[in-house]
Amino acid sequence: MQIPVYLFTGFLEAGKTKFIQETMEDARFNNGEKTLILLCEEGLEEYNPKKFSADKVFIETVENEEDLSPQLLKSLLKKHSAKRVLVEYNGMWSLGSLINALPEKWVIAQEFMFADANTIIGYNNNMRNLVVDKLQNCELVVFNRFNTKIDKMELHKIVRGINTRADIAYEYPNGDVDYDDIEDPLPFDRDAEIVTVQDKDYAYFYRDISENLSFYDGKTVKFKCVIAKNKELTSTQLVVGRHIMTCCVDDITFAGFLALGDEKTVSQFESRNWVMLTADLKVEYNKLYGRQGPVLYIKDIAHTSLPEEEVATF
Repeated sequence: MQIPVYLFTGFLEAGKTKFIQETMEDARFNNGEKTLILLCEEGLEEYNPKKFSADKVFIETVENEEDLSPQLLKSLLKKHSAKRVLVEYNGMWSLGSLINALPEKWVIAQEFMFADANTIIGYNNNMRNLVVDKLQNCELVVFNRFNTKIDKMELHKIVRGINTRADIAYEYPNGDVDYDDIEDPLPFDRDAEIVTVQDKDYAYFYRDISENLSFYDGKTVKFKCVIAKNKELTSTQLVVGRHIMTCCVDDITFAGFLALGDEKTVSQFESRNWVMLTADLKVEYNKLYGRQGPVLYIKDIAHTSLPEEEVATF
């Protein structure tokens, strides 16, 4: 049997406890099913189980990130015979620690990120890696303590630079909520005859293909990229792409695509050559992806100069 996990992330005093408290007071969610709440940090606000709509809710504290393990989580679940889990996660801990500790058949059902609208910009400036860690997979971002003096666009950009799919809510101290409706036009024209990507926009281009792969099936694309070759590739294959940095130097990764051409064309290029590539993109299975993915059929490829910034960013 799968165990659904509801994950609440964010930094200290961001509103996680309040939200979970209100959720457990709602009989539509808390209808008597045995529920385990894992508390990974203790703020000023505490839970009041007496107000929960049902009494089969059990709170356990995990004091240290190193304590997270499949054995611990399974033992706590068994202790209370719980059927689902809510996690109030410590904002200073890596989400990877939790993911690696989830026992088999524990599945994250929903993930929410909470932030104080008055302090998140500081966190983003000084602890960007932790902000990225909490934003990249969440479904909803709630900015608490929002007021009209705060620049909504600045908060919007923090989220959208990391996650384009999450809903964003701005909650005022009186409880009123605004939902984000700011449109984010892409910096390139996806409907053009040739989708041409400027050097500074490669990160957005790669992410958009990752999130909207089917849209690009049959499109012609043009962009500057670097060649990568290895022993797994045949004489008609190249990997083309660029390094992307989401938050900091430690998270730089190569984001590339498989490209196909004739042997004569492919033989003219070596690893680390920068090229301007025009190719037809088809979505199809390839063993290098291990699934369906974007395969570029080379129409034109030529050596070119390095971009102004070799590492692409958002």
